[in-house]
Amino acid sequence: LVTALWSPAVTAQQPPFVVRVDVARVLIDVRVLDDAWRPVRGLEPADFKVRIDRREVRVESMEWIEGAVPADTVASGISGKPQDYPSRRLIVVLVQISPESVRMVGLMQMMQLVDPLLQQLTTDDRIAVLSFDSHLKIWTDFTGDIDRVRSLLREDVLIRSPSAIEPAGEPSLRLDQASAKKIYEIEGALRRVGEALEPLPGAKTIILLGYGFGRFNASTGGVTLMDGYDKASAALQRARASVFTLNVTQANYNSLQAGLQAVAAETGGFYASTYEFPKLAIQHMVHAMAGQYVLFVDKPTEATGLHDIEVRLTSKKGRVFARRTYVD
Repeated sequence: LVTALWSPAVTAQQPPFVVRVDVARVLIDVRVLDDAWRPVRGLEPADFKVRIDRREVRVESMEWIEGAVPADTVASGISGKPQDYPSRRLIVVLVQISPESVRMVGLMQMMQLVDPLLQQLTTDDRIAVLSFDSHLKIWTDFTGDIDRVRSLLREDVLIRSPSAIEPAGEPSLRLDQASAKKIYEIEGALRRVGEALEPLPGAKTIILLGYGFGRFNASTGGVTLMDGYDKASAALQRARASVFTLNVTQANYNSLQAGLQAVAAETGGFYASTYEFPKLAIQHMVHAMAGQYVLFVDKPTEATGLHDIEVRLTSKKGRVFARRTYVD
């Protein structure tokens, strides 16, 4: 009996003793562009240096999300693709409208140059269109109908009023015209969009065509961002929404561009003026949307609250765009 109990056959039937350790991770969406503003592909986890609250953390794994081809295509040498990571890209176009000619002329011009942005979308991607003048307006929830989006941007947004939004499937912003009419500031619109995007999985992209925001102080020549801006920035970063801002003002500089620059820098997007080289600004945007890395880094602390993020390259060259904070 003793011999039977300790035989290899009986021992093999016993369930193995397994120790499972769950390590909390922070997801950081990163775009890397070269000097020509083209995406830098083929980077490894060791090519990135990440600091959270000034403390260097390990990049446990990473994934490359390609925009120009099906998103489940992973570049050679890039590891750590989780099975549940969504391949669909979610894009929100937010148009900030002003009747002033110095802004309207540039905006009308940009509306005719959106094709390169739309042409690089895949059949899996979804895009929503919103605008803001005196209040937020919803033109379409997330849709794969690129022709409709093109028509809205070229013809409807500047001269018509949106109709009631029909119930959409998933994914959805879950916004309606009645609640949107109560949002009277662009900062509030950005915050509401961030809150609507937060429950949706994966990274998101917001393309803001506008002239800026903040309050200009004539005595100092500076611009102060309004109280609602901090909450808007925090909501966008919680949603993993990178904001790319295109300034349509027909001038080399306008004071309110400070708001556009700030929200782009803090969320991992970038700012560009469309005054002198509008087609080049669109081209840079197309390159930035062609692909991105998702870094999975070890969370260095159990402390809750707001944490600073800094992402750099170790030895390779390129411009790095990533959000600046995360909230635990």
